[in-house]
Amino acid sequence: MSDILFLAHRVPYPPDRGDKVRSHHVLRHLSGLGRVHLASFADDPRDMGHEDALAQWCASVAVLPRTKGNARAAVEALASGRTVSEAAFDSAAMRATVAELLARRRYDAVYVYSSQMAQYLPADLALVMDFVDMDSAKFAAYADDAYGPMRWMMWREARKLAAFEAAVAARAKASLLVSEAEADLFRRTSGADRVVAIENGIDTGFFDPASVMPVEQAGPLIVFTGQMDYRPNIEAVRWFAAEVLPLVPEARFAIVGRSPTAAVRALAGERVVVTGEVADVRGWIAAASVVVAPLLLARGIQNKVLEAMAMARPVVASVAAAEGIDHRGTIRVAGDAAGFAGAIGEVLADPVAASALGEAARARAIARYGWDARLAPLAGLLGLA
Repeated sequence: MSDILFLAHRVPYPPDRGDKVRSHHVLRHLSGLGRVHLASFADDPRDMGHEDALAQWCASVAVLPRTKGNARAAVEALASGRTVSEAAFDSAAMRATVAELLARRRYDAVYVYSSQMAQYLPADLALVMDFVDMDSAKFAAYADDAYGPMRWMMWREARKLAAFEAAVAARAKASLLVSEAEADLFRRTSGADRVVAIENGIDTGFFDPASVMPVEQAGPLIVFTGQMDYRPNIEAVRWFAAEVLPLVPEARFAIVGRSPTAAVRALAGERVVVTGEVADVRGWIAAASVVVAPLLLARGIQNKVLEAMAMARPVVASVAAAEGIDHRGTIRVAGDAAGFAGAIGEVLADPVAASALGEAARARAIARYGWDARLAPLAGLLGLA
Protein backbone atom coordinates (compact mmCIF):
# COMPACT_ATOMS: atom_id res chain seq x y z
CA MET A 1 0.00 0.00 0.00
CA SER A 2 1.16 3.53 -0.80
CA ASP A 3 2.33 5.99 1.86
CA ILE A 4 1.08 9.57 1.52
CA LEU A 5 2.46 12.57 3.40
CA PHE A 6 -0.21 15.20 4.03
CA LEU A 7 0.74 18.64 5.36
CA ALA A 8 -2.06 21.05 6.32
CA HIS A 9 -1.96 24.53 7.82
CA ARG A 10 -4.96 23.67 10.04
CA VAL A 11 -5.85 20.24 11.36
CA PRO A 12 -8.55 18.80 9.07
CA TYR A 13 -10.84 17.84 11.95
CA PRO A 14 -13.43 18.76 12.99
CA PRO A 15 -14.63 20.16 9.63
CA ASP A 16 -16.15 23.27 11.22
CA ARG A 17 -14.85 26.08 8.99
CA GLY A 18 -14.48 26.52 5.25
CA ASP A 19 -10.81 25.65 4.77
CA LYS A 20 -11.08 22.67 7.13
CA VAL A 21 -14.11 21.31 5.30
CA ARG A 22 -12.10 20.95 2.10
CA SER A 23 -9.01 19.54 3.83
CA HIS A 24 -11.16 17.10 5.82
CA HIS A 25 -12.71 15.62 2.70
CA VAL A 26 -9.34 15.54 0.95
CA LEU A 27 -7.97 13.59 3.93
CA ARG A 28 -10.82 11.10 3.79
CA HIS A 29 -10.34 10.66 0.04
CA LEU A 30 -6.57 10.17 0.37
CA SER A 31 -7.13 7.51 3.03
CA GLY A 32 -8.75 5.41 0.32
CA LEU A 33 -5.59 5.68 -1.79
CA GLY A 34 -3.00 4.73 0.83
CA ARG A 35 -1.67 5.18 4.35
CA VAL A 36 -1.85 8.88 5.23
CA HIS A 37 0.72 10.47 7.51
CA LEU A 38 -0.60 13.85 8.70
CA ALA A 39 1.33 16.84 10.04
CA SER A 40 -0.66 19.97 10.74
CA PHE A 41 -1.15 22.95 13.02
CA ALA A 42 -3.98 23.75 15.41
CA ASP A 43 -4.50 27.45 16.06
CA ASP A 44 -7.49 26.85 18.34
CA PRO A 45 -7.03 24.81 21.54
CA ARG A 46 -10.28 22.99 20.73
CA ASP A 47 -8.61 21.55 17.63
CA MET A 48 -6.12 19.66 19.76
CA GLY A 49 -6.76 16.14 21.05
CA HIS A 50 -8.57 14.64 18.07
CA GLU A 51 -6.01 11.94 17.34
CA ASP A 52 -8.51 9.12 17.94
CA ALA A 53 -10.93 10.58 15.39
CA LEU A 54 -8.14 11.23 12.89
CA ALA A 55 -6.95 7.64 13.28
CA GLN A 56 -9.96 6.62 11.17
CA TRP A 57 -8.12 8.03 8.16
CA CYS A 58 -4.47 8.38 9.21
CA ALA A 59 -1.66 5.94 9.82
CA SER A 60 0.13 8.58 11.88
CA VAL A 61 -0.85 12.01 13.21
CA ALA A 62 1.20 14.99 14.39
CA VAL A 63 -0.78 18.09 15.37
CA LEU A 64 1.19 21.04 16.73
CA PRO A 65 -0.28 24.13 18.40
CA ARG A 66 0.26 27.42 16.58
CA THR A 67 0.23 30.47 18.85
CA LYS A 68 2.21 33.04 16.86
CA GLY A 69 0.26 36.28 16.46
CA ASN A 70 0.03 38.45 13.36
CA ALA A 71 2.13 41.25 14.85
CA ARG A 72 5.06 38.94 15.58
CA ALA A 73 4.71 37.34 12.15
CA ALA A 74 4.82 40.78 10.50
CA VAL A 75 8.01 41.72 12.36
CA GLU A 76 9.65 38.42 11.41
CA ALA A 77 8.58 38.82 7.79
CA LEU A 78 10.02 42.32 7.51
CA ALA A 79 13.27 41.20 9.15
CA SER A 80 13.68 38.15 6.91
CA GLY A 81 12.26 39.40 3.62
CA ARG A 82 9.60 36.67 3.58
CA THR A 83 5.85 36.95 3.34
CA VAL A 84 3.85 37.40 6.54
CA SER A 85 1.94 34.26 5.56
CA GLU A 86 5.15 32.20 5.64
CA ALA A 87 6.34 33.76 8.88
CA ALA A 88 2.99 33.20 10.58
CA PHE A 89 3.31 29.45 10.00
CA ASP A 90 7.07 29.15 10.50
CA SER A 91 7.81 26.80 13.39
CA ALA A 92 10.97 25.05 14.51
CA ALA A 93 8.83 22.30 16.00
CA MET A 94 7.06 21.70 12.69
CA ARG A 95 10.39 21.65 10.85
CA ALA A 96 11.62 18.96 13.21
CA THR A 97 8.37 17.00 12.87
CA VAL A 98 8.43 17.03 9.06
CA ALA A 99 12.14 16.18 8.99
CA GLU A 100 11.47 13.17 11.20
CA LEU A 101 8.58 12.05 8.97
CA LEU A 102 10.77 12.32 5.87
CA ALA A 103 13.62 10.40 7.53
CA ARG A 104 11.30 7.62 8.63
CA ARG A 105 10.10 6.43 5.21
CA ARG A 106 9.90 7.12 1.51
CA TYR A 107 6.55 8.57 0.46
CA ASP A 108 4.78 7.59 -2.74
CA ALA A 109 2.95 10.92 -2.81
CA VAL A 110 3.04 14.26 -0.99
CA TYR A 111 -0.03 16.51 -0.68
CA VAL A 112 0.40 20.03 0.68
CA TYR A 113 -2.69 21.95 1.72
CA SER A 114 -2.18 25.75 1.71
CA SER A 115 1.02 27.27 0.42
CA GLN A 116 2.41 28.20 3.85
CA MET A 117 3.23 24.53 4.43
CA ALA A 118 5.48 24.20 1.36
CA GLN A 119 8.33 25.81 3.31
CA TYR A 120 8.79 22.56 5.25
CA LEU A 121 9.72 20.41 2.28
CA PRO A 122 13.02 20.18 0.37
CA ALA A 123 12.96 21.84 -3.04
CA ASP A 124 13.60 18.58 -4.90
CA LEU A 125 10.67 16.68 -3.33
CA ALA A 126 7.78 16.12 -5.76
CA LEU A 127 4.46 17.34 -4.36
CA VAL A 128 0.89 18.23 -5.26
CA MET A 129 0.18 21.76 -4.02
CA ASP A 130 -3.39 22.64 -3.08
CA PHE A 131 -3.36 26.44 -3.03
CA VAL A 132 -7.18 26.41 -2.69
CA ASP A 133 -7.39 30.15 -3.42
CA MET A 134 -4.91 32.61 -4.87
CA ASP A 135 -3.91 34.42 -1.69
CA SER A 136 -1.77 37.00 -3.47
CA ALA A 137 -4.86 38.26 -5.32
CA LYS A 138 -6.74 38.48 -2.03
CA PHE A 139 -4.05 40.68 -0.48
CA ALA A 140 -3.96 42.86 -3.59
CA ALA A 141 -7.68 43.45 -3.11
CA TYR A 142 -7.09 44.27 0.57
CA ALA A 143 -4.44 46.80 -0.48
CA ASP A 144 -6.90 48.58 -2.74
CA ASP A 145 -9.10 49.31 0.28
CA ALA A 146 -6.31 50.15 2.75
CA TYR A 147 -4.51 53.40 3.57
CA GLY A 148 -1.08 54.51 4.77
CA PRO A 149 1.31 51.91 6.18
CA MET A 150 -1.32 49.16 6.02
CA ARG A 151 -1.74 49.73 2.27
CA TRP A 152 2.03 49.39 1.81
CA MET A 153 2.05 46.22 3.93
CA MET A 154 -0.77 44.65 1.97
CA TRP A 155 0.88 45.46 -1.37
CA ARG A 156 4.15 44.00 -0.08
CA GLU A 157 2.36 40.81 0.93
CA ALA A 158 0.57 40.56 -2.42
CA ARG A 159 3.79 41.06 -4.39
CA LYS A 160 5.89 38.65 -2.34
CA LEU A 161 3.12 36.06 -2.15
CA ALA A 162 2.76 36.11 -5.92
CA ALA A 163 6.48 35.35 -6.28
CA PHE A 164 6.28 32.66 -3.59
CA GLU A 165 3.24 31.03 -5.21
CA ALA A 166 4.98 30.98 -8.59
CA ALA A 167 8.10 29.39 -7.07
CA VAL A 168 6.07 26.67 -5.34
CA ALA A 169 4.05 26.00 -8.49
CA ALA A 170 7.25 25.63 -10.52
CA ARG A 171 8.35 22.67 -8.37
CA ALA A 172 4.92 21.05 -7.99
CA LYS A 173 3.65 18.09 -10.01
CA ALA A 174 0.31 19.89 -10.02
CA SER A 175 -1.08 23.08 -8.51
CA LEU A 176 -4.70 22.88 -7.42
CA LEU A 177 -7.18 25.76 -7.24
CA VAL A 178 -10.79 25.68 -6.15
CA SER A 179 -12.42 26.90 -9.37
CA GLU A 180 -11.60 27.18 -13.06
CA ALA A 181 -11.74 30.97 -12.82
CA GLU A 182 -9.19 30.91 -10.00
CA ALA A 183 -7.04 28.40 -11.88
CA ASP A 184 -7.06 30.57 -15.01
CA LEU A 185 -6.04 33.64 -13.00
CA PHE A 186 -3.24 31.62 -11.40
CA ARG A 187 -1.95 30.41 -14.78
CA ARG A 188 -1.87 33.94 -16.16
CA THR A 189 -0.26 35.44 -13.07
CA SER A 190 2.26 32.75 -12.12
CA GLY A 191 3.14 31.39 -15.55
CA ALA A 192 2.57 27.86 -14.22
CA ASP A 193 1.24 25.28 -16.67
CA ARG A 194 0.43 22.31 -14.40
CA VAL A 195 -2.63 23.97 -12.87
CA VAL A 196 -5.87 22.06 -12.22
CA ALA A 197 -9.23 23.18 -10.85
CA ILE A 198 -10.48 20.84 -8.09
CA GLU A 199 -13.79 22.29 -6.95
CA ASN A 200 -15.19 22.09 -3.46
CA GLY A 201 -17.94 19.59 -2.85
CA ILE A 202 -20.72 19.19 -0.32
CA ASP A 203 -21.87 16.29 1.84
CA THR A 204 -25.50 16.27 0.75
CA GLY A 205 -26.29 13.45 3.18
CA PHE A 206 -25.26 15.61 6.12
CA PHE A 207 -26.62 18.86 4.70
CA ASP A 208 -30.09 17.45 4.15
CA PRO A 209 -33.15 19.45 5.22
CA ALA A 210 -34.84 16.22 6.29
CA SER A 211 -32.09 15.49 8.83
CA VAL A 212 -32.49 18.45 11.18
CA MET A 213 -35.12 20.55 12.94
CA PRO A 214 -35.06 24.30 12.19
CA VAL A 215 -34.36 26.60 15.12
CA GLU A 216 -37.50 28.40 16.24
CA GLN A 217 -37.69 31.93 14.88
CA ALA A 218 -40.65 34.25 14.37
CA GLY A 219 -41.19 35.97 11.04
CA PRO A 220 -39.02 36.11 7.93
CA LEU A 221 -35.39 35.27 8.66
CA ILE A 222 -32.31 36.11 6.57
CA VAL A 223 -29.27 33.99 7.48
CA PHE A 224 -25.54 34.40 6.89
CA THR A 225 -23.10 31.68 8.01
CA GLY A 226 -19.33 31.79 8.33
CA GLN A 227 -16.23 32.19 10.47
CA MET A 228 -16.84 35.62 11.94
CA ASP A 229 -13.27 36.73 12.58
CA TYR A 230 -12.50 36.36 8.86
CA ARG A 231 -12.22 39.73 7.18
CA PRO A 232 -14.37 39.10 4.06
CA ASN A 233 -17.19 37.74 6.28
CA ILE A 234 -16.95 40.73 8.63
CA GLU A 235 -17.11 43.18 5.74
CA ALA A 236 -20.02 41.28 4.20
CA VAL A 237 -22.29 41.36 7.25
CA ARG A 238 -21.46 44.97 8.12
CA TRP A 239 -22.31 46.04 4.57
CA PHE A 240 -25.50 43.97 4.53
CA ALA A 241 -26.71 45.28 7.89
CA ALA A 242 -26.05 48.89 6.90
CA GLU A 243 -27.05 48.92 3.24
CA VAL A 244 -29.49 46.07 2.57
CA LEU A 245 -31.39 45.27 5.75
CA PRO A 246 -33.02 48.71 5.98
CA LEU A 247 -34.51 48.04 2.53
CA VAL A 248 -36.12 44.78 3.78
CA PRO A 249 -38.03 46.03 6.83
CA GLU A 250 -40.12 42.90 7.35
CA ALA A 251 -37.19 40.52 8.06
CA ARG A 252 -34.62 39.80 10.74
CA PHE A 253 -30.95 39.03 10.01
CA ALA A 254 -29.05 36.22 11.77
CA ILE A 255 -25.25 36.16 11.65
CA VAL A 256 -24.29 32.58 12.51
CA GLY A 257 -20.67 31.60 13.13
CA ARG A 258 -17.89 31.25 15.62
CA SER A 259 -15.54 33.97 16.92
CA PRO A 260 -17.51 37.14 16.04
CA THR A 261 -15.31 40.20 16.38
CA ALA A 262 -16.33 43.30 18.33
CA ALA A 263 -17.39 44.91 15.04
CA VAL A 264 -19.72 41.99 14.34
CA ARG A 265 -21.12 41.81 17.88
CA ALA A 266 -21.88 45.54 17.68
CA LEU A 267 -24.40 44.81 14.91
CA ALA A 268 -26.67 42.90 17.30
CA GLY A 269 -29.98 44.60 17.95
CA GLU A 270 -33.72 44.38 17.47
CA ARG A 271 -33.42 43.09 13.90
CA VAL A 272 -29.95 41.51 13.97
CA VAL A 273 -29.03 38.31 15.85
CA VAL A 274 -25.34 37.45 16.36
CA THR A 275 -25.25 33.84 17.53
CA GLY A 276 -21.55 33.17 17.94
CA GLU A 277 -20.61 29.50 17.67
CA VAL A 278 -23.55 27.11 17.38
CA ALA A 279 -23.63 23.36 17.90
CA ASP A 280 -25.14 22.70 14.47
CA VAL A 281 -25.34 25.34 11.76
CA ARG A 282 -27.90 23.27 9.84
CA GLY A 283 -30.72 24.27 12.19
CA TRP A 284 -30.19 27.93 11.36
CA ILE A 285 -29.92 27.27 7.63
CA ALA A 286 -33.13 25.22 7.79
CA ALA A 287 -34.89 28.10 9.57
CA ALA A 288 -33.86 30.66 6.94
CA SER A 289 -36.45 32.22 4.69
CA VAL A 290 -33.43 33.10 2.56
CA VAL A 291 -29.67 32.58 2.94
CA VAL A 292 -27.43 35.42 1.83
CA ALA A 293 -23.77 35.53 0.79
CA PRO A 294 -23.12 39.28 0.29
CA LEU A 295 -19.35 38.90 0.06
CA LEU A 296 -17.57 41.91 -1.43
CA LEU A 297 -14.35 39.88 -1.71
CA ALA A 298 -14.45 36.14 -2.36
CA ARG A 299 -11.99 33.63 -3.80
CA GLY A 300 -13.09 30.38 -5.36
CA ILE A 301 -16.18 28.38 -4.37
CA GLN A 302 -17.99 29.38 -1.19
CA ASN A 303 -18.91 26.48 1.11
CA LYS A 304 -21.65 28.60 2.68
CA VAL A 305 -23.42 28.78 -0.68
CA LEU A 306 -23.09 25.03 -1.34
CA GLU A 307 -24.37 24.25 2.17
CA ALA A 308 -27.46 26.42 1.69
CA MET A 309 -28.09 24.89 -1.74
CA ALA A 310 -27.84 21.37 -0.28
CA MET A 311 -30.28 22.39 2.46
CA ALA A 312 -32.78 23.44 -0.26
CA ARG A 313 -32.86 27.05 0.85
CA PRO A 314 -33.28 29.98 -1.53
CA VAL A 315 -29.96 31.83 -1.82
CA VAL A 316 -29.13 35.40 -2.78
CA ALA A 317 -25.39 35.85 -3.39
CA SER A 318 -23.08 38.58 -4.59
CA VAL A 319 -21.38 38.22 -7.94
CA ALA A 320 -18.11 37.41 -6.14
CA ALA A 321 -19.68 34.74 -3.90
CA ALA A 322 -21.46 33.07 -6.83
CA GLU A 323 -18.39 32.92 -9.06
CA GLY A 324 -17.18 29.42 -9.78
CA ILE A 325 -20.43 27.71 -8.72
CA ASP A 326 -22.64 26.01 -11.27
CA HIS A 327 -25.79 27.75 -10.07
CA ARG A 328 -27.78 28.30 -13.27
CA GLY A 329 -31.42 28.75 -12.32
CA THR A 330 -30.85 27.69 -8.71
CA ILE A 331 -29.76 30.84 -6.83
CA ARG A 332 -30.25 34.56 -7.23
CA VAL A 333 -27.25 36.83 -7.86
CA ALA A 334 -27.23 40.52 -6.95
CA GLY A 335 -24.71 43.25 -7.70
CA ASP A 336 -25.65 45.99 -5.24
CA ALA A 337 -27.79 46.78 -2.20
CA ALA A 338 -30.92 47.48 -4.24
CA GLY A 339 -30.43 44.23 -6.16
CA PHE A 340 -30.05 42.26 -2.92
CA ALA A 341 -33.12 43.85 -1.37
CA GLY A 342 -35.19 43.28 -4.51
CA ALA A 343 -34.19 39.61 -4.80
CA ILE A 344 -34.84 38.99 -1.10
CA GLY A 345 -38.19 40.75 -1.33
CA GLU A 346 -39.24 38.56 -4.26
CA VAL A 347 -38.27 35.39 -2.37
CA LEU A 348 -40.20 36.46 0.73
CA ALA A 349 -43.25 37.48 -1.30
CA ASP A 350 -43.62 34.12 -3.08
CA PRO A 351 -43.03 31.10 -0.78
CA VAL A 352 -44.02 28.62 -3.48
CA ALA A 353 -41.43 29.96 -5.95
CA ALA A 354 -38.87 30.19 -3.13
CA SER A 355 -39.42 26.53 -2.26
CA ALA A 356 -39.03 25.53 -5.90
CA LEU A 357 -35.80 27.53 -6.12
CA GLY A 358 -34.46 25.77 -3.04
CA GLU A 359 -35.37 22.32 -4.36
CA ALA A 360 -33.64 23.10 -7.65
CA ALA A 361 -30.56 24.19 -5.71
CA ARG A 362 -30.46 20.92 -3.75
CA ALA A 363 -30.86 18.88 -6.92
CA ARG A 364 -27.92 20.75 -8.45
CA ALA A 365 -25.81 20.19 -5.34
CA ILE A 366 -26.51 16.45 -5.40
CA ALA A 367 -25.85 16.07 -9.12
CA ARG A 368 -22.80 18.32 -9.39
CA TYR A 369 -21.01 18.65 -6.06
CA GLY A 370 -20.59 15.27 -4.38
CA TRP A 371 -17.11 15.10 -2.80
CA ASP A 372 -16.16 11.76 -4.36
CA ALA A 373 -16.80 13.13 -7.84
CA ARG A 374 -14.97 16.39 -7.17
CA LEU A 375 -11.86 14.65 -5.76
CA ALA A 376 -11.69 11.75 -8.21
CA PRO A 377 -8.77 13.31 -10.20
CA LEU A 378 -6.46 13.24 -7.16
CA ALA A 379 -5.30 9.66 -7.66
CA GLY A 380 -3.98 10.44 -11.12
CA LEU A 381 -2.42 13.75 -10.09
CA LEU A 382 -0.61 12.07 -7.20
CA GLY A 383 0.57 9.18 -9.38
CA LEU A 384 -1.46 6.64 -7.43
CA ALA A 385 -3.98 5.67 -10.10
